[in-house]
Amino acid sequence: MPKRIDHEKRKEKILQTALKVFAREGYRDSNLSLIAKECGISRPTIYQYFKDKEEIYYYAVKLVTGRMFTKYADYAWTTKDAIVTRILNICNDVIDMAHKNRSALTALLDVMLILKKEGLNFSDVILKRTVKLHILFKRLLRLGISLGEIVVCDINKVTHHIVIMLESFSFQLAFLDDFNVEEAKEVMANYLELLKPQEQRFPNL
Repeated sequence: MPKRIDHEKRKEKILQTALKVFAREGYRDSNLSLIAKECGISRPTIYQYFKDKEEIYYYAVKLVTGRMFTKYADYAWTTKDAIVTRILNICNDVIDMAHKNRSALTALLDVMLILKKEGLNFSDVILKRTVKLHILFKRLLRLGISLGEIVVCDINKVTHHIVIMLESFSFQLAFLDDFNVEEAKEVMANYLELLKPQEQRFPNL
């Protein structure tokens, strides 16, 4: 009886292998033949899943962001943590994930920079894939304001600030050897602390 193939599992294996090859060889010097060889599959087989390296990049972004949003949405609406704590825990997890997958992150960003030089801009792709995270932050901020846990603020602007910091941390983590994860978390915590009403920040006054 022929062996049943789990195509999603195989696609993910190809993705993980491709990121390792990109990190080791550099994006320009990598190709689908090399990726297929390291996956233990034929080149025609890999073409059943991806037509080129760029499509692997799209899939990587889709896979990572999709999983992140599901995880964070589940946490955000099931926990009893304070709203600012929920936002901070989500941000800290993004930073931890970036740190844990540092080599893969560097490879992805390296691909993005190379393709940008070649006239292909992936910023719209990234934005579309992270829009749910933007919405989640906005919903949490709106809930926090209604509960009196967060001061009245420009929700769009605050969400933009949070995402900009996360993006900045990710780029620094990918390319700077001396990036300090705990300092990044402290910066985020200090920013979010300012969203709390004064009586919560200074309960003894």
